[in-house]
Amino acid sequence: MAARDTSTLCLFDVDGTLTASRQVITPEMKEFMAELRKKVVIGLVGGSDLVKIKEQMGCEEVTQLNYDYVFSENGLVAYKEGKHLATTSIKCLGEEKLSRFINFCLKYMADLELPKKRGTFIEFRNGLINVCPVGRNCTQEERIEFFEYDKEHKVREKFVTALEEQFPDLGLKFSIGGQISFDVFPIGWDKTYCLRHVEKDGFKTIHFFGDKTHKGGNDYEIFEDARTIGHKVTKPDDTREELTRLFFQ
Repeated sequence: MAARDTSTLCLFDVDGTLTASRQVITPEMKEFMAELRKKVVIGLVGGSDLVKIKEQMGCEEVTQLNYDYVFSENGLVAYKEGKHLATTSIKCLGEEKLSRFINFCLKYMADLELPKKRGTFIEFRNGLINVCPVGRNCTQEERIEFFEYDKEHKVREKFVTALEEQFPDLGLKFSIGGQISFDVFPIGWDKTYCLRHVEKDGFKTIHFFGDKTHKGGNDYEIFEDARTIGHKVTKPDDTREELTRLFFQ
């Protein structure tokens, strides 16, 4: 077997890239990624918090995830080889600004007419605020229903436009990802934030694999970044096919 190439790093989005949206990674994909790790250095970079990433990767402990790097919340919470590197908090904006923003979101969502509404419309994470018009407590079926409704009615897109018009002074970035929500964070705190944690490790090549690579998607900035080679995928099978072409032939 050829020696592991420690000069090459492969970073992966989670939803739509390694797993179906909000689903657990399949045993086959999990085994494939373990084989990939024998060839190159690998890492996860997700918008979700660490708890959700661990759920989707089918592991309780970050040290059992079998990834060299785990970046949750776009890299605002960073782990390397199971050890915590850093945590950055959106609380640096200040409570007055945060309250003003959250209050506007709640009022806006109260007036939305949707097929269904459930619970947990605002999720406050370390590095970002997740806004979910349908509510994160929705079932998988309700998630898909909202996603199809949103495709036609552009609920999230219109919501983001309203926020950009209302809060031009806060220096916020809005990123639509997944099926039901969008993330809000200070400009520069997109997925490229994770790159500051790996730059000093001297990688010659950094590949990034993601599905939301269009402008406004939560993979766009890191996909387009000059420091990475971006690969657009639409499902885990695409990811596996591209990795096979790159590293297993």
